[in-house]
Amino acid sequence: SQTARKHTAKKTKKLSTHTYSANSPTPTPPAHTNNSQQKTQTNIFKSVLLIFFGSLILTLSAKIQTPYAPVPTTMQTFAVLLLGMSLGYKLATITVVVYLIEGMLGMPVFAKGGGIIYLTGPTSGYLFGFIFASFAAGFLKKDSSYFYVFFYLLFSVSIIYIIGLLWLWNFIGLEKNFVDIFNIGAKPFLLVEFYKLLILTILSSQILKLRKFI
Repeated sequence: SQTARKHTAKKTKKLSTHTYSANSPTPTPPAHTNNSQQKTQTNIFKSVLLIFFGSLILTLSAKIQTPYAPVPTTMQTFAVLLLGMSLGYKLATITVVVYLIEGMLGMPVFAKGGGIIYLTGPTSGYLFGFIFASFAAGFLKKDSSYFYVFFYLLFSVSIIYIIGLLWLWNFIGLEKNFVDIFNIGAKPFLLVEFYKLLILTILSSQILKLRKFI
């Protein structure tokens, strides 16, 4: 009958549509999606590489003692500020945190080795201060004047010494005079820190340009 033929035609049409859909090729994602994924993967790889080399720089700086200083001191504060200026606040902060974790796990990245004892000893405050100093230095702008750069770096390195001295004071005993703590934990290094800041300030325009490649 005519009704049966119509019903059969509808079923045939549905079947052919289903067959076409099943056999049709899978749509390919837009080109811009692939480019975005590749760019993200490249950025992640680049960041991991920079963090690795940054932690290596911190390790080497811990092993280098500044010459002609009344009290031997390392180049770590110099490296911390350098990383902040060149990598920016995010990558620099992550780099320092990774460095401290490496030391905590026993890798010989600190001045005289590694281990959890270095993060619980008298100088631990300086190490934790590295995190905040690198974060602060990372906000420097490339068009800043030398005068501004010097005093901003002075502020950044002061964070290390403030946290370091407060930790040292608590470690030795709060009944001690803070002036005595300052004479032990900061005063012998002030002249060396001045020269470090001076060098970084002179080189700041070149160092800050490195960010455009990151």
